[in-house]
Amino acid sequence: MASAAGVSRATASRAINGGNRVSPAARTAVETAVRDLGYRPNLAARTLVTRRTDSIAVVVPEPDERVFADPFFARTLSPVNRVLAERDLQLVLLLARPGQDDDRLLRYLGRSHVDGVLVVSHHRSDGLSDRLAALHIHAAFVGRPWTCADKLSFVDTDNVEGGRLAAQALLERGCTRIGTVAGPADMTASLDRLAGWREATAAAGLELDAVAQGDFTEEGGARATAALLESHPDLDGLFVASDLMAAGALKVLAQSGRRVPEDVAVVGYDDLGVAERTSPPLTTVSNPIGELATRATRMLLESVSGGEPATPMRLIVTPTLVHRQSA
Repeated sequence: MASAAGVSRATASRAINGGNRVSPAARTAVETAVRDLGYRPNLAARTLVTRRTDSIAVVVPEPDERVFADPFFARTLSPVNRVLAERDLQLVLLLARPGQDDDRLLRYLGRSHVDGVLVVSHHRSDGLSDRLAALHIHAAFVGRPWTCADKLSFVDTDNVEGGRLAAQALLERGCTRIGTVAGPADMTASLDRLAGWREATAAAGLELDAVAQGDFTEEGGARATAALLESHPDLDGLFVASDLMAAGALKVLAQSGRRVPEDVAVVGYDDLGVAERTSPPLTTVSNPIGELATRATRMLLESVSGGEPATPMRLIVTPTLVHRQSA
């Protein structure tokens, strides 16, 4: 093939593998020869030389049923795949139930089957932040990692500010007995949103005891709301830490005869498509997950292109409140 292009084998190799030290004329000659000869590179051999697999793993430590039911994941994976496709890279999706598949997952990642790792929906129990930092591989998180935040790159929303915005919206409406359905206690986003709600509610001199734990599913939101109404029937405001949980909360409120927003105002979190379809449509905090996923992927690829894992980078995006009828 090098002979057909009239260049050296080294120049042909650089042109095929995307090297920069190739003149436009030589690159055109090599591309023409590739087409004429029907050449296909030996990917296994190229991997041995370049130490690249041209693939990126997206690790989602969640049960399969949640990944395929929650719009959060579709809104995350789509922009990741788009960015990778622009670079002619392959997305490898790795699902792992928290605490069950960790060793198998880490063995796979540690054997250099992929060039980098993007982690989405990180839990404390999965141990991924500690273990990926120890492996010294290219990694980035969508959402602040539990540990090693000084050693790992990540992109996140300011979830504390988001919780404050939600509580403030209810306070400005005149609510005086505000509860919250928080997310899972083993996720940083959940704790940050809860912290923001507590700060704003406490600053207004209101009680902080109306808290129930959800799991970021519609069923979990319904269960937590039912428990809250049983123990705090005087609630007139409710912050729910995800729109999917808020959809379940609205159903429970309707079943209990409470009107939204007249009797209980409700604010959700995410604005990923669910909020417009609830009855009534949800006031919610916008979580720009598409932007976060895009930036985290580009951050990861910048590290990969540099060879050795780069100095950790982090980006925090400020959320906004989207007003609709529920509050």
